Amino acid sequence: MPEKVWLLVIGMFVNVMGNSFLWPLNTIYMHDYLGKSLSVAGLVLMANAGAGVIGNLLGGYLFDRIGGYKSIIGGILISIVALVGLVFRHDWYPYVTLLTLLGFSGGIIFPSMYAMVGTVWPEGGRKAFNSIYLAQNVGVAIGPALAGFVAVASIDYIFSANLVFYVLFFFIALFGYKKLEIAPDRHTNVIREKKKIKHKAPFYALLIVTSGYLLTWLIYSQWPTTISTHALSIGVTLTEYSFLWTLNGLLIVAGQPLINPIIKRLEHRLKAQIIIGIAIFIISFLVVSYAGTFTMFIVAMVILTFGEMFAWPAIPTLASKLAPKGRDGFYQGIVNSTATIGRMIGPFAGGVLVDLYGMQVMLFILTALVSIAIIPTLLYDRPLKKAGYTPENHS
Repeated sequence: MPEKVWLLVIGMFVNVMGNSFLWPLNTIYMHDYLGKSLSVAGLVLMANAGAGVIGNLLGGYLFDRIGGYKSIIGGILISIVALVGLVFRHDWYPYVTLLTLLGFSGGIIFPSMYAMVGTVWPEGGRKAFNSIYLAQNVGVAIGPALAGFVAVASIDYIFSANLVFYVLFFFIALFGYKKLEIAPDRHTNVIREKKKIKHKAPFYALLIVTSGYLLTWLIYSQWPTTISTHALSIGVTLTEYSFLWTLNGLLIVAGQPLINPIIKRLEHRLKAQIIIGIAIFIISFLVVSYAGTFTMFIVAMVILTFGEMFAWPAIPTLASKLAPKGRDGFYQGIVNSTATIGRMIGPFAGGVLVDLYGMQVMLFILTALVSIAIIPTLLYDRPLKKAGYTPENHS
C-alpha cells in the first residue's frame, strides 16, 4: 500500500477512535443521564444525521471544487469548536445544538477522505476503500473499549477524549494531506469548466444502489441506539456493551483472511458482494431479536460484522467506478449522505416502534424492511444496460 494511503489510513483511524468515544453512548447518555425517552433521543440523533447529510453533500462538492486538503481541514476545525463547547456545556440544549453541529462537520470530512483515497490510489480498486474501512474499524475496536472505562469513571470525560483525538487528527491533516492534493485536471475539470456530464446512467445507477444502502444503514443504526438501551435493560453492563464494538472492530481486521478468498473470487462482482452482505445482515437481526443474554449479543454482533465486511467497502468502490472524471467527491458524497440518512431515520423510527410495540416487534419490522434492500441491489445496473454504458467491472 502506498505511503500516501497510509497517511489517510492513520488519519481516519484517529478520527474514528475519537468519535467512537461519543457515538455509541449518545442514546445511553440522553436516556439514562438526561432522562429523555428513546423517541426524543431518536429525534436528536435525526438532527445530528440530518446535519451530516448536508455536510456530506457539501464535503463532496468542496472536494471537487477546492480539493480534499482544505475541505478536511475545514471540517476538523468546525468539529473542534463543537467539541470545545461540549466539554464545558453538555446539558440538554447545548448538547442538542453542538451534537448537530458535530454531525455537520463530520459529514464534511468523510466523503473527502474516501474521494481522496480513490484519487491518490486509483489502481487500488476495492483495496483502497477497504483500507479506509479497516482504519475506521480499528478505531471502532479501540475507541468504545476505552470509552467504557472512561464512562465508568465519569461520562463527562468522553467529550474531552473526543476533543483530544480531533486535535491530533488536525495536525495529521495539516502536515500530511497537503502533499496528497490531486492535480486540478484530475478532479476539478467538470466543476470549473461547467461541462455537462454526458452519461446520466451511472448517476441513476448510483441512486438505485444507494437506496438499498440506506435501508441497511437504517437497521444497522439500531445497534448504537435502541439495541444499546435494550441490552442495558436486560442486565448487560456498559463495559460489556462497549466490548461489542471492540469485538466488531477487531473481527473486521482479524476476519480479512477468512473473507479474502471469497472476495477474490467475486473481485469484479460488486453486486454479489453487496447481496451476500445484506443476507448476512438479515440473519444477524433475527438472532438479536431473540437475544436475552450477553452471549447472544456477541453471536449477533459477529454475524453482523461479517455482513458489513462484504457490503460496506463494495459501495464506495462501486461509486468510484461509476463516477465520471471530476465527480469523485460528489459521488462519494452521495454514498456517505445515503448512509447518514439511514442513521438519521433509523434511531427515530426504531425509538417510536419500540415505544409503541416493543423491541422484538421493532426488530422484526426492520428486518423485513432490510430484505427489500436486495431488490435495488439486483436492479441498479438496468440504467447502464439500457444506455449501453458499461464502466469497467461495474457489476
